[in-house]
Amino acid sequence: MENLENDKITLPKKPEGGRILALDAVRGLAVLGMYIQHFALNQWNSDLVSGNTMILFMLCSGISYSLMGAGARRKGMAQEQLRTRILSRSILIDLAGYFLILLNGPFGVVLPAYAMLFLLAMPLYGRTEGQLLRLSCLLYVICPPLMIIGLSLFSGAALLADIAGGPLSALAWAPIFVVGMAIGRMDLRNRKLPARLAGTGLALLVPVKLFCVTVLPQLRMMVENWMVQAMAASGGEIDPYAVWPRNTQPVQWHMLFVEAPQGGSLFELLTGTGLSLIVLGCLLRLGQKKMDAVLKPFAAVGKASLTLYMAQFVLAWVLQLAGIDVTGLEIGSIPFGDILVACAVLAAGCLLARWKEAPMEWAVRRFEKVFLGHGRREG
Repeated sequence: MENLENDKITLPKKPEGGRILALDAVRGLAVLGMYIQHFALNQWNSDLVSGNTMILFMLCSGISYSLMGAGARRKGMAQEQLRTRILSRSILIDLAGYFLILLNGPFGVVLPAYAMLFLLAMPLYGRTEGQLLRLSCLLYVICPPLMIIGLSLFSGAALLADIAGGPLSALAWAPIFVVGMAIGRMDLRNRKLPARLAGTGLALLVPVKLFCVTVLPQLRMMVENWMVQAMAASGGEIDPYAVWPRNTQPVQWHMLFVEAPQGGSLFELLTGTGLSLIVLGCLLRLGQKKMDAVLKPFAAVGKASLTLYMAQFVLAWVLQLAGIDVTGLEIGSIPFGDILVACAVLAAGCLLARWKEAPMEWAVRRFEKVFLGHGRREG
């Protein structure tokens, strides 16, 4: 049976204790941002958390994806076993995502796209750090327009929409996920790496943000005017009963020039990537300085990220059943309301840390063992 060995790849050093505390803390910070975005958004935290928290989470997911493959290679795991592990994890996460969609809550669910990313990225396990970085640059250019086209063409097809159907599809998050995979190939204990990451993030964030403020509004207006003229020239309404793709809506090209949260545009991805690299670099540096007391509460949330991610949808569903509109609570307008929400999530993470594994994380591992055990019996 073929093992996961590749001479082209330099495996990152195995982290002490099997986990990287700072990486868990970054993931936990992303989950905190999601709760603030959904329950306590206000004018002060909006620019910081809206959309950026999901980009940060996807960056961490790409890093963990590479580390999972590196761990499999160290253990001599066969390619078939690793593929089975990824497939089982993707199936369970996908089912969990559709369950959350069934609840019909007020928040967008990204778990199906997250599951699709795990599957689509499997061929990239054999790629080197440099190849992944070059690929990510290409994806930043081609994914936004393809995602916008997919939003028009695949809106009626659930699986295809999860892959390439708009801002919450796998294709929309693929660039940052591949960047995370490249970072996961690096030595995360290297003392120079945090400064490199933070410096790269700053060099990316500042010029892109200036461009978004000064030039992007004019570009968006030009594209919107062109779309209005093109629609008027076509002179026909869309027939929803026509055969595909004649029944699809026009491609929303103006979305490429909007720096909106979870809009999937190049500019939103670049600003979010820059900010995420700064956060990742800063927390890795704290980890190198042995600031465990600062990182541990956030790391507790990060270790239970899937459980806590799902919990916010279930909480919103329960409140809506009780007649409480989550979006109308306006906790963010209360003094320090966003901090109170963050503290509540930190407390929940610390409580879950008393268990060996959080419920959803435990379910994922059990599901993997069932698949792997079946594969060994078949072998």
